[in-house]
Amino acid sequence: MGIRVLIVDDSATMRALLRVMIEREPDMEIVGEAADAMEARALIKARNPDVVTLDIEMPGMNGLDFLEKIMRLRPTPVIIVSSLTQDGTTTTMRALELGAVDCYAKPSGSSGEMLKDEGRLAELIRRAAGANLSRSFQIEPTVTVERVAQAIENNERIRDGIIAIGASTGGVEALHHVLKRFPADCPPTVIVQHINGQFAAAMAKRLDEQCAARVQLAEGDTALKSGHIYIAPGNERHLTVRRGTDGKVYSRLRPGDLCSGHRPSIDMLFNSVAAELAGQAVGVLLTGMGADGAHGLLAMRTAGCPTIAQDQATCVVYGMPKVAAEIGAAKHVLGLPRIAEKALGLVA
Repeated sequence: MGIRVLIVDDSATMRALLRVMIEREPDMEIVGEAADAMEARALIKARNPDVVTLDIEMPGMNGLDFLEKIMRLRPTPVIIVSSLTQDGTTTTMRALELGAVDCYAKPSGSSGEMLKDEGRLAELIRRAAGANLSRSFQIEPTVTVERVAQAIENNERIRDGIIAIGASTGGVEALHHVLKRFPADCPPTVIVQHINGQFAAAMAKRLDEQCAARVQLAEGDTALKSGHIYIAPGNERHLTVRRGTDGKVYSRLRPGDLCSGHRPSIDMLFNSVAAELAGQAVGVLLTGMGADGAHGLLAMRTAGCPTIAQDQATCVVYGMPKVAAEIGAAKHVLGLPRIAEKALGLVA
């Protein structure tokens, strides 16, 4: 039996396009189509789809409220099908925080352009079908960094270091939980999140609104500062770091081929940290499909950097962290509620 998909969109044209794109995949079948929330709710109960594609900008409904109810009452993997308007990208980020697995950007061109998506929507649906939405955890009351640091061996703590984070499927929600616990004077932090590049700016803006630290898109040849979190922009370039002759750490944006299937690649970031900042960084690998970041995290650990991977129980997709744990790249395997304090406690 193939992956059972429910399409929810108020546009008959868009539903027809999505139907064509999904039905051409031999491992997928459409079990229903809905034009509004009420119709979608009934079909979810009756057809029990494996994945829902959801346009949350439909008139006459509050898509975010509907998504929140799905996640609370009948957790189902949801792919947000969003326009690339400013409102569209901002709303999509809120949806990902609420538990949507991933987002698919509607092309701004003709319907024919959408049909030439090279299998991107199908790949997102396959990832979503394997998502773990039964995970259960609570973000604990904030534990002071000082208390965490006291429990860490002195020979593992680093001074004047940075934090490097990689994430993929489910990562926006995970970053939301982790970064909200970072203080305003947190160590310089660099992040690669696998996401359609056209949503990267909206993600940085949304996190900046929620976090005490400053969250922004990374720029090339910029000195990293305390209290700042830098996210790889979606401009087909890899984010790496380098140590300057002045002793400061700088971000770099460089072109290049795909690495571990991605650009920007978590492995590229982690490998540069291992080479340039041996023993002076903490590596964190969060939820995601595949293996990007696992071998880079191993390089960081080999270079004397403390390393952390998210555990299976709290991952949406236990792929990248699983590989990291299996190859010995992660010194610490932790649930999502404990990762922020552990990473911060490791940096003196």
